[in-house]
Amino acid sequence: MLAITEYANEVRTTAQPARGSTDAALIEAVAGGDRGAMQALYARHHVRVYRFLLRLTNDASLAEELVSDVFFAVWRNAASFSGKSEPSTWMLAIARHKAFSALKRRPHERLTDEMANAIVDPADGAQAMIERDDRSAAIQACLARLSPDHREVIDLVYYHDKSVEEVAEITGVPRSTVKTRMFYARKCLAKLLAASGCVDEVAASHMVH
Repeated sequence: MLAITEYANEVRTTAQPARGSTDAALIEAVAGGDRGAMQALYARHHVRVYRFLLRLTNDASLAEELVSDVFFAVWRNAASFSGKSEPSTWMLAIARHKAFSALKRRPHERLTDEMANAIVDPADGAQAMIERDDRSAAIQACLARLSPDHREVIDLVYYHDKSVEEVAEITGVPRSTVKTRMFYARKCLAKLLAASGCVDEVAASHMVH
């Protein structure tokens, strides 16, 4: 069995990705031991998985380590993927489990609101921030100020395009809880956006609905 770091390196250097294949088809191929399919899956999703892990852990090194751990789990468990959910939903659920497990082993490094305020997305350069449209920039700026539960649900809905059902599957809570968190998260975001001075309260309310 490949060590996680060896696996990650090998995934990067195998055959060219099957660009026209769906994620579900790639996972099916991965279940059959196709390393080229694994590379394609990694190429498509590793940045998104990394950003999700970074927001959960606030630790770039840990997030990078967990990305390898997540895709190693995908490699080992591809045959168990039932297809009842989107492949990306399945992978984000794995990522969430890995992140929380890692944080439980490092309780002194749990994410706090103060730490969250310092999170910087390594993919965001100054020019990218300037060019980003007002809606996305304003939400991104205020996102870190939400509580962890509210931040997570907003992150999954806005940045990963997940439905209430998919968020419930990823987080392991009932749909009603997701809806409640989403309601209060949007309400908090509207207040934060208004307080930032970017937009008035009415406009802010429309931005997050």
